[in-house]
Amino acid sequence: MTIDRATVAAATVLHNPGKRSAQLVWPEAAPDARATITRVTMDPGSVSSRHRHPRSEQIWIVEAGEALLLSETDEVQPMRAGDIIRTPPGDVHGIENTGSVPFVYLTVTTPPEDMRSFYVDRNDR
Repeated sequence: MTIDRATVAAATVLHNPGKRSAQLVWPEAAPDARATITRVTMDPGSVSSRHRHPRSEQIWIVEAGEALLLSETDEVQPMRAGDIIRTPPGDVHGIENTGSVPFVYLTVTTPPEDMRSFYVDRNDR
């Protein structure tokens, strides 16, 4: 067994307007991993539009801020620091930061998924 070691500072960061997504564990850097782990920071007022992950479930651990969880049916649910959210494979979801501070969450996606298709810009720190 090989133990992989990385640093948060060296993570690849994907960008959308108002949103930064640090790829902590992902297929490009850890091809044998069984999950993708990402730390997402959304600026106040930013939106992660509704989308789905056909094969993967996601678990979000909210670290800071407040936002709305957006569903396929226009239903919204508040999210805040300390919440843990699970979205099953194929479920439509999105997020709108409705707070006055950054909304920060850690997401675990399994099976692993390369998130580049959801972002317009990739910046290797």
